[in-house]
Amino acid sequence: MERRLRLDWQHGLADLAARADSIGFDYGHTRVSLYRAVLALLVLFCVVVFGRLASRTVRHVFSRMTQLDPTQRLLGEKLVSIAVWVLTILIGIDALGISLTALTVFSGALGLAVGFGLQKTFGNLIAGLILLMDRSIKPGDVIAVTSGKDTAVGQVKKIGIRAVSITTRDQIEYLIPNENLMTSQVENWSYSSRDVRVKVPVAVAYGTDIDHAESLMLQAARAAKRVHNDPAPSVWLKAFGDNAIEFEIQCWIDDPEEGVGNIRSDVLKQVWHLFREHGVEIPFPQREVRFAGPLTVARGE
Repeated sequence: MERRLRLDWQHGLADLAARADSIGFDYGHTRVSLYRAVLALLVLFCVVVFGRLASRTVRHVFSRMTQLDPTQRLLGEKLVSIAVWVLTILIGIDALGISLTALTVFSGALGLAVGFGLQKTFGNLIAGLILLMDRSIKPGDVIAVTSGKDTAVGQVKKIGIRAVSITTRDQIEYLIPNENLMTSQVENWSYSSRDVRVKVPVAVAYGTDIDHAESLMLQAARAAKRVHNDPAPSVWLKAFGDNAIEFEIQCWIDDPEEGVGNIRSDVLKQVWHLFREHGVEIPFPQREVRFAGPLTVARGE
């Protein structure tokens, strides 16, 4: 009984497929019908679903490979994902019964499409793979990218197929095309070392004991939480300005992704409190106007 039901089901499906295939027309040696259209949509759906599931599985597998560094894991994930998608598409073409030799007819048009329409896309794809291979930019790096007069400083969150995503301290996310990072000058603050020197300008009034002021500035730099003692902070006398003696505090941090401006703010707050406590004056511009003699105003007749 069960076998008979199975046979009836198979005959019913075959009859339905034959009726759907009868709704259509022939174009040369190719049959275009409702059945083939539904089959193509079903295969396309299966290809997309399987490709996404396989890519997610590949991502999960590489995330568990802790013996590899993040750059190697990301590079392996991208290469395997591309191979999975290519294999899935080829299987889908084969399932539709399309001969790969028949696709050579469209090779000229496809070449033109790639050359004109997809040039930037493939350029960004290759640039992204090169960035991962030479490890010049890695997820987690803090980089500064200059575009015109604007400079974006942020942490690399993701290196995608088309663009690199960096997030600034203002939580603004920039998507920079991979090709731009290959052709433009990029500052990588954590390429070979995460140590970054922060410079804090400070001015004191003329007549100040500069040795005492320097010791207070060093004390202020050491009091900041994120400043390292190795390398130790230092203070340089930069110039004798018009209104003040100009110093520069130089201190080191190893977490640039946490920001640089807040370090300057912390050091300057410490300098302010220590200078007020020890009577060190922070100057401000003053102007003195002198009159050479009485003014005479000529009256016209």
